[in-house]
Amino acid sequence: MIARIVMIAALFAPVPGVAEQLANKLFGATKAPSQQEAAPIGTYAKGCAAGNVELPESGPTWQAMRLSRNRNYGQPVLVQYLEDLSVKATQIGWKGLYIGDMGQPRGGPMTSGHASHQIGLDADIWMLPPTSLTLSRAEREKISSIPVRSADQRSVTKNWTPQHAALLQAAASDPRIERIFVAAAVKIAMCKTAKPADKSWLQKIRPIYGHDTHFHVRLKCPAGASQCQTQTPTVSQLSKGGNGCDETLQWWVSEAYLNPPKPKPSAKPVPRKKGARDYTLADLPAQCAAVLSSR
Repeated sequence: MIARIVMIAALFAPVPGVAEQLANKLFGATKAPSQQEAAPIGTYAKGCAAGNVELPESGPTWQAMRLSRNRNYGQPVLVQYLEDLSVKATQIGWKGLYIGDMGQPRGGPMTSGHASHQIGLDADIWMLPPTSLTLSRAEREKISSIPVRSADQRSVTKNWTPQHAALLQAAASDPRIERIFVAAAVKIAMCKTAKPADKSWLQKIRPIYGHDTHFHVRLKCPAGASQCQTQTPTVSQLSKGGNGCDETLQWWVSEAYLNPPKPKPSAKPVPRKKGARDYTLADLPAQCAAVLSSR
């Protein structure tokens, strides 16, 4: 038994010299998933993913965009969720979905863009209703999504439609979903139009900056994923039904948020908090070394 424990510890031990390298460089260089049992490891913004699978570049009701980034990978549950949601998109009048960034082949921090998307349970879905599901690789690099939030961030634009609202409701109503991130103006619009008798799903729709052309879906840790750390709920179930449609939502479009006063200069410099692009392999869960070195 002792020998076995030593062997397992050695398997997960960081390789000397590699542990100090930036994790985003190491994981960004991987071209294929690890041949391991599927397992999200760590947190959404500090971890990796064993046994990811690739979302096919094209399907009957979806296309993966920006293929040059090699970020159309995720845990099997995420790939299945996206395929299921793309079918639901056809039921609200769209041809399907354009899928943006998911994760890297083995998850982990990225060299650009997202701080999260690290454990194979996050994906971005474009707000642009597909006009074609036969786009070439080159066309998918040139086409862009559309903004559904106004330039001043306070309201939705004419690009926002009832179909967008219906798609987000379908996305949030799935029991696999942990939360969905949207621009605050989108959440406000949905709180105004959702039927009063059924707003519980709105609790999973969360306002955040930088989401005017896509929405970000995040799945719960799958059953049995013991190395996956789920998030603590941030919306009180007692607050107006727990759907987040209260006065705190308005803060996201208030002067206090959009035009905060400049902080007073401090005599003592505040050290910058370590972020996703600063992590080394040693900062990630120990199992990530095995994910990186696995075939």
